Amino acid sequence: MSLLDAARAVRENAYVPYSRFKVGAALRTPSGMVHVGCNVENVAYPEGTCAEAGAIAAMVAAGETEIIEVCVIADSPTPVTPCGGCRQKLAEFARGDVTVRMATVDGPEVTVTVAELLPGAFARDHMDRA
Repeated sequence: MSLLDAARAVRENAYVPYSRFKVGAALRTPSGMVHVGCNVENVAYPEGTCAEAGAIAAMVAAGETEIIEVCVIADSPTPVTPCGGCRQKLAEFARGDVTVRMATVDGPEVTVTVAELLPGAFARDHMDRA
């Protein structure tokens, strides 16, 4: 199954009773494993979970901590980028040259790198206190 197919399939499981805006995400790790996530809303909006965050949590729960490819899909006229928080989460586990494919259900796609999504990301080396 392709990353896009995995993201498309998990998108159908999204819990979105408020926005009705389903998002699916899939990521691949160096082992070849694919981890997926979908958005999960909560009546208290800030308490929901983005699809990308869900896929990252599934990856970490499976014992992996490196992303080599990402795909996000939504039913939108144009591709939807990960939110700011998810961009930072992706930057935690992916090198800057990792590709992020953003697709629509039946329309255009855009592919960028993690570094292009989040230039100037806060990184581990910012925490060094030599």
